[in-house]
Amino acid sequence: MIIRDAREGDLGGIVAIHNAAVADTTAIWDEEPVDVEERGEWWRGRVGAGYPVLVAEVEGVVAGYASYSQWRPKVGFRFSVENSVYVGADFQGRGVGAALLGGLIERARGSGSVHAIVAAIESGNATSIRLHERFGFRIVGELPEVGWKFGRFLDLTFMQLTLAGPLGEES
Repeated sequence: MIIRDAREGDLGGIVAIHNAAVADTTAIWDEEPVDVEERGEWWRGRVGAGYPVLVAEVEGVVAGYASYSQWRPKVGFRFSVENSVYVGADFQGRGVGAALLGGLIERARGSGSVHAIVAAIESGNATSIRLHERFGFRIVGELPEVGWKFGRFLDLTFMQLTLAGPLGEES
């Protein structure tokens, strides 16, 4: 497995993973699939703003992708980011998510500009919650019934990892 920066040629694989998560899971709360053009704009926007977009490549196939960007648009949140990690169904349970999340955390630490990483996870997604806990994230809150998908309300769990960042020590 290779963890590397995403390239334009990876967008088809990213779209396939994204759209499968939209259609089959509550990991992404969108209800409509995206196309390569939309994901291209997303990728260029992230990279242009200095945020990482990583892919896990297994035998030439995009097995998963991950990114982070500013958590909220207000200037007061400039040292906080929100991460996303998605793994293709054929590659789940093989360490892809852990490799991607580890890569994102390494990038955040190396950036010198990230103090807190926030993960917003559908509360029933025990796999994602456990993955984040393995990397030191802790649950900091839950918002009941704030989402809607597949004909039911969804709860949102917030997790956070605080890094030694631009202004202080790790908490």
